[in-house]
Amino acid sequence: MNFVAIIQARMGSTRLPGKVLMPLGDTCILDYVVTRCQKIQKVTQVVVATSILKQDDDIENWCKLNGVSCFRGSEEDVLERYYVCAQNYKSDYILRVTADCPFVDYELASLMIEAMVTNPSDILLYEGQIPRGLAVEVISLQALEKVNLQGTESRHREHVTYYAYENKENFTCVSLKLPKYLDHPQLRITVDTPEDYEVCQLIAEKFVDNKTISSAEVIQYLLNSPKVSEINAHIEQKPVI
Repeated sequence: MNFVAIIQARMGSTRLPGKVLMPLGDTCILDYVVTRCQKIQKVTQVVVATSILKQDDDIENWCKLNGVSCFRGSEEDVLERYYVCAQNYKSDYILRVTADCPFVDYELASLMIEAMVTNPSDILLYEGQIPRGLAVEVISLQALEKVNLQGTESRHREHVTYYAYENKENFTCVSLKLPKYLDHPQLRITVDTPEDYEVCQLIAEKFVDNKTISSAEVIQYLLNSPKVSEINAHIEQKPVI
């Protein structure tokens, strides 16, 4: 099985433009995401999928400088970008990762792959809740092809796997019970706003020179540091429409 981690990245964020290349620790946010994805067991390739817009040349240039595979496709139709990228890299399964999650949980992702190897299915479903910013999604290429053909609404094209979750009865599913350390959905460990960025900066400062600190330790730090976790506690995620 060829498991390919595809990281969607773009410079055009409405709330925090250019966030994926903003400094974090002694490097940048995208470097954290790529490095952590490379730690996922059984992942054969890590690819940054960005758009063909001129402003995203900076992402491609960063990838070239750092020896990271880069694919460029549609800016608005993220689903099409994913599907074509997955085909190009001969994926059997795709791990969907977003580039604004610098502490993505590679240990959880490894468990997800193991679950899919044991019980090959179209998609993986969580049993439990998780802090925003740590999750990875796994979908088979066949399922992604179906989603690409049948998911016609704007939310389907933007959020890639959304059609599959809305129509689970049309897909085979494997479930994974989440480790207990993740059961803190009140935490935001993502970068969507300046407040989010401040929290992630403080995490990076706490675990200096350690891009692969375990997500469990990051969670424990936030639980032990309420003044830090409160910085972005009021942020509401944009609704899916």
